[in-house]
Amino acid sequence: MEILAFGVTADEGPLLERAFAGAGRHEVRCLDVGLGEDTAPIAAGYEIVSSSVNADLGVRVLNVLASGGTRLIAQRSTGFNNIDLDAARRLGLTVSRVSYYSPYSVAEFAWTLAMAVNRRIVRASNRTRDFDFRLNGLMGRDMRGRTAGVLGTGRIGEAFTRIAHGFGMRLLGWDLAPNPACVELGMEYVAKEELFASADLVSLHVPLLEATRHLVDAAALAAMKDDAILVNSSRGGLVDTEALVGELRAGRFAGVGLDVYEAEAGIFSQDKSLEAVPDDTLARLMTFPNVLVTSHQAYYTHEAVGQIIDATVRNVADYLAGRRSDNTLVPGPA
Repeated sequence: MEILAFGVTADEGPLLERAFAGAGRHEVRCLDVGLGEDTAPIAAGYEIVSSSVNADLGVRVLNVLASGGTRLIAQRSTGFNNIDLDAARRLGLTVSRVSYYSPYSVAEFAWTLAMAVNRRIVRASNRTRDFDFRLNGLMGRDMRGRTAGVLGTGRIGEAFTRIAHGFGMRLLGWDLAPNPACVELGMEYVAKEELFASADLVSLHVPLLEATRHLVDAAALAAMKDDAILVNSSRGGLVDTEALVGELRAGRFAGVGLDVYEAEAGIFSQDKSLEAVPDDTLARLMTFPNVLVTSHQAYYTHEAVGQIIDATVRNVADYLAGRRSDNTLVPGPA
């Protein structure tokens, strides 16, 4: 069987091809374009389609896929807020995701963003490339003794907390239930309002749900310290970007590191260098010297991508065998 995979990077393609070739001799056709309304017709005739994290799997796209013969959508990510699950269920589609991969990939990258903005790494690198070795404006702060606020203390949040503990930081957490491993490290669970007001570093590790959309809203941003650092390596919709831009324009925050953006679909993972990006909010974000934006790459390590691919191969095998697993979001018709 030939599988069609959308949004495949140059690094990921050979790994996908080898993995599927070794699992039931399936072939996979890898496309670097994302799955959306313009590209969904390409999937006509493919029973199995694999999508990337920024795919548009709303009702219109799902209708096109279903009418073209697609029966399984195997998303290569943990998040699935981009998929209309109710529409998939009505159309008789099976939908799967990857419920687990290396939490260290994202946690370590979140810390990379935090330290990059704290120590002005991008500005320093740009200067030294021009042989400007002055230190003006490059002063950062020690993390030891400061307070880390972690919103979401699941696997990734726990990994982030362990690194913060290694720095010698005070640990504050917010979640539906305490993680015993984080408590053992000395984390104190508090109301999110107290966390925003007390933390020197705020890092987001919660899923994007209706209850968490704009978790970091205007009120939360206003409550944060003027010299706080905000890092988001989870989902862009957790932050009210317009409100964030307003605070940045007022000269607030020591640094902001964003690996995700709430309107990233159609922009991230693509080359837009020769185009005028119509997103004014993103363009404004890029102008602030204390903001670092990366392109949803926190998960992008050999270990994590390998685990994502292995899980996707298993999801396809489960579908073909009529099995369900913890990765199954919509089981499809019986």
